[in-house]
Amino acid sequence: MILNKKPRSESDPQDQDFTREDRAEMSEDDDRSPPSDSISPADGKTRTCTSGSGSSGPLEHQAQFADQVLENVLENVLLFLTSRRDRNAASLVCKLWCRVEALTRSDLFVGNCYAVSPRRATSRFTRVRSVTVKGKPRFADFNLMPDNWGAHFSPWVSTMARAYPWLEKVHLKRMSVTEDDLALLAKSFLGFKELVLVCCDGFGTGGLAVVASRCRQLKVLDLIESEVSDDEVDWISCFPEGETSLESLTFDCVECPINYDALERLVSRSPSLKKLRLNRYVSIGQLYSLMVRAPQLTHLGTGSFSLSEDAAQSEQEPDYVSAFSACKSLVCLSGFREIVADYLPAIYPVCANLTSLNFSYANITAEQLKPIISNCHKLQSFWVMDSICDEGLQAVAATCKDLRELRVFPFDPREDSEGPVSDVGLQAISEGCRKLQSILYFCQRMTNEAVIAMSKNCPDLVVFRLCIMGRRRPDHITGEPMDRGFGAIVMNCKKLTRLAISGLLTDKAFDYIGRFGKMVRTLSVAFAGDSDMGLKHVLEGCSRLQKLEIRDSPFGDAALLSGLHHFYNMRFLWMSFCKLSRHGCQEIARALPHLAMEVIKHEDDLAMEVIKHEDHKDVDDYVETLYMYRSLERPRDDVPKFVCIL
Repeated sequence: MILNKKPRSESDPQDQDFTREDRAEMSEDDDRSPPSDSISPADGKTRTCTSGSGSSGPLEHQAQFADQVLENVLENVLLFLTSRRDRNAASLVCKLWCRVEALTRSDLFVGNCYAVSPRRATSRFTRVRSVTVKGKPRFADFNLMPDNWGAHFSPWVSTMARAYPWLEKVHLKRMSVTEDDLALLAKSFLGFKELVLVCCDGFGTGGLAVVASRCRQLKVLDLIESEVSDDEVDWISCFPEGETSLESLTFDCVECPINYDALERLVSRSPSLKKLRLNRYVSIGQLYSLMVRAPQLTHLGTGSFSLSEDAAQSEQEPDYVSAFSACKSLVCLSGFREIVADYLPAIYPVCANLTSLNFSYANITAEQLKPIISNCHKLQSFWVMDSICDEGLQAVAATCKDLRELRVFPFDPREDSEGPVSDVGLQAISEGCRKLQSILYFCQRMTNEAVIAMSKNCPDLVVFRLCIMGRRRPDHITGEPMDRGFGAIVMNCKKLTRLAISGLLTDKAFDYIGRFGKMVRTLSVAFAGDSDMGLKHVLEGCSRLQKLEIRDSPFGDAALLSGLHHFYNMRFLWMSFCKLSRHGCQEIARALPHLAMEVIKHEDDLAMEVIKHEDHKDVDDYVETLYMYRSLERPRDDVPKFVCIL
């Protein structure tokens, strides 16, 4: 069962992973040409006519002038292209277009930090102001990747410090970031404005203090689901005195107390602050004080949403309702980490304007949810725990007709627990929220009919992730496999790009996906399939597949070899605890030398138990985990001992 990591904060209803759509190393994923030298720096020559003797006459000067005019016009046109997909297409027209596109690109996206070297990226794209780099694959969130695997930010920041002294924005996801990295970043980029760290680790409050003190033009500091160590440094106090440029400050994942007085002063002198997400050490009383000082907020993470021990002894409480009423621009609300339900009525005044509401940390009931959700007619994104039961989802379906994204997380993630949401809630959502585009739904009981109903009622689905907890669970009414339900999803939802499947599934489900899932770019599979044919259906049918994640499924070497024609077009493939052998993986490595093939060994008792249980004849030849990705570089030089690159 693939359990999606519980979120530590929400995002706007845009392109998270249904948004962060799979793109090539520095371009879109639908750039499906194999790696070649075309992505390396252009040779710098324009199309000019030159004579063999080296002399140039009037015709040659006219040709050079015409080419220069063409280049200038092209440069001005390409400046208007903001989509990486469009820019990628433009760069493939010819060498001139490739070079001019590189010169006009200001945003660099690297989908895998090992797919291209920092040197290659910076030498081709020389005028970049914003960089996004992704590191570890998603399964690292679920303890399926050993610690210290890699994805270090150090080589990237050291290279960018020399190449891009004017850099303004850095977005990192699942990267290992050290205190020295943050210090170099803060020192090298004098006009630095935006740092976003998602699911990153390796740094602490000391590194945040350096960024806060040195980056005097900082507008965005967002720490999302990252592991931040407590260095006992008061980083909030390190922001410069006087009016700041801060527009967004997110630190809800920081699991250590902060200097509240310094935070209050910082908020007071940040008139442009629109987004503020607090950690659980900020009480509702302190939240009140911050809201009074920042009524201009549009996005708010409430912190604990309960009283501190000191405040609990106070005789008179603030008027929380008035504080929320004064925030006329508030459209996104999250937090509620240690919620006291008695304070929920305080948010009633803002419900009518909310487009995003995140209760994924709040253990609330359907009765507590109903008076809130009944006023959320504009809601487009809703994250919640399954404690609201099917009854709560029915209330959502009755009110939120404009809902585009729904995520339902389990309060008790154990496979043998009795989940309070089921096919009843899913069917209610499909009937009431017909504009739905993305859903993540954890449950214990599901039926084919409910999934088929969703495919018909919500044909605009782009993301469908159904996580039936408990291995290989069938339709809980008929006892049949869930093949028909997932088949209906890929048949009826023509825009589907991301799919996660679970429950009892046969090769028939994979046949449906291969035949009808022509737009699917990300597929997650756990405990599913009968034989190699299942994976063959997918690899031979899903021509746009970019990311494939598989665990604990009966797919072996024959299934893997069936994808030889497609692997160069993919971002990555992950297979753990399947039936792969080192010999089969070596065949792929010999056939496709531009693929990086990492065989990862899990040196723990659980992994060995899985191997013994599967009765593998040759333990030494068995591949516990294969992580395969396309790369323009030689094998990385920071390979840990438990990784073997074929």
